[in-house]
Amino acid sequence: MTEVATKGERTRARLTAAAAALMQRQGYHATGLAQIVEESGAPRGSLYFHFPGGKEELAVAALRDAGATWRTRIEAAIDGATDLGAAVVAVCALFADELAASDWQLGCPLATVALEATTASEPVRLTCAEHFAGWEASIAARLTASGVAEDPARRMATFALATIEGALMLARVERSPRPLEIVGDGLRVLIGLTAHSAPNTSTGAVIGVR
Repeated sequence: MTEVATKGERTRARLTAAAAALMQRQGYHATGLAQIVEESGAPRGSLYFHFPGGKEELAVAALRDAGATWRTRIEAAIDGATDLGAAVVAVCALFADELAASDWQLGCPLATVALEATTASEPVRLTCAEHFAGWEASIAARLTASGVAEDPARRMATFALATIEGALMLARVERSPRPLEIVGDGLRVLIGLTAHSAPNTSTGAVIGVR
């Protein structure tokens, strides 16, 4: 019984991994079930066994798995840094290394799907939103732990996330780590100032804190 369950779990994992990789490269709409099955090497019947809801259910599971994997990698990079500023630089370097290793094709595991999320499906959109909200919460939690008030911390987290995602897009287009390096250095300075300043200082104004 355990052997059957293990085999099923492995098949499911192959399907979600294949779906996540394909959607990361080409998005939700361009990724078909036949392509996912071929990429995964799993029997076609197993797809509907594990995901009776079809493509949408599989996509949600794949995005959640990919997001969780990246969240673990990001948390490890942050935990290995000496301070919050260094942590942001480490995260930007992690993304830059991933992009370079993939010939500038693969960055954030959900970004490609997120760009079309509003027209993909509501469950897919919500999954992307949950992923980014989780990342924001992680950044905000570390800022509040360093003494920043909750509202400024949330605003800074949104600013940091949006800036890094924008840098990822530029890095892919330029085929260069330069945008991520610049953003990492800039956020390191800004987060350092935010962590050591009152919310109503000029640093707070930069990120829209009132």
